Amino acid sequence: MIVLGLTGSIGMGKSTTAGMFAEAGVPVHDSDAAVHRLYAGAAAPLVEAAFPGTVVDGVVDRARLAEAVLGRPEALARLEAIVHPLVRADADRFVAEHRARGAPLVVLDIPLLFETGGTDRVDRIAVVSAPADEQRARVLRRPGMTEEKFARILANQVPDAEKRARADYVIDTGRGLEPARAAVRAIVDELTAGGED
Repeated sequence: MIVLGLTGSIGMGKSTTAGMFAEAGVPVHDSDAAVHRLYAGAAAPLVEAAFPGTVVDGVVDRARLAEAVLGRPEALARLEAIVHPLVRADADRFVAEHRARGAPLVVLDIPLLFETGGTDRVDRIAVVSAPADEQRARVLRRPGMTEEKFARILANQVPDAEKRARADYVIDTGRGLEPARAAVRAIVDELTAGGED
């Protein structure tokens, strides 16, 4: 079974692209969705212990948590030390389950694949990319997003050019949905053709 890591900077269309892999019948593990589940489960008491007052009715309040860590690198590192191992364990269970079922290919949708040193967990890497002006326009359309917030997020991400250079596949979402969907189908066809491991 081949494990494909899917990543890309903010506003590149990674979530939409992950959906295209799922449409093509490939099992996809969504790290962001795993965090949401964990914030209502195993991570909640750990986060509350580290950041008192951030859990409401047994669920991490993301707005309160953001206030507690925003602009505080040491607090963010403490949060990541709690959450990242839990997400990784969740993804490992997902991979093991699909390997046991005989799936030829699975996708791990990991926004911070390069930033968290996760490349050792995957066999191939697909980076979702778009021109910088398109990325900026998409991100600034999001509710509550500002130029300052966008700049801060980008500063914490490996530059797009470096991601593209380190990828096995680049899926360009700047040309529209159909070309991106065709690129996804080509990757799925190549990786499920057999003979590779």
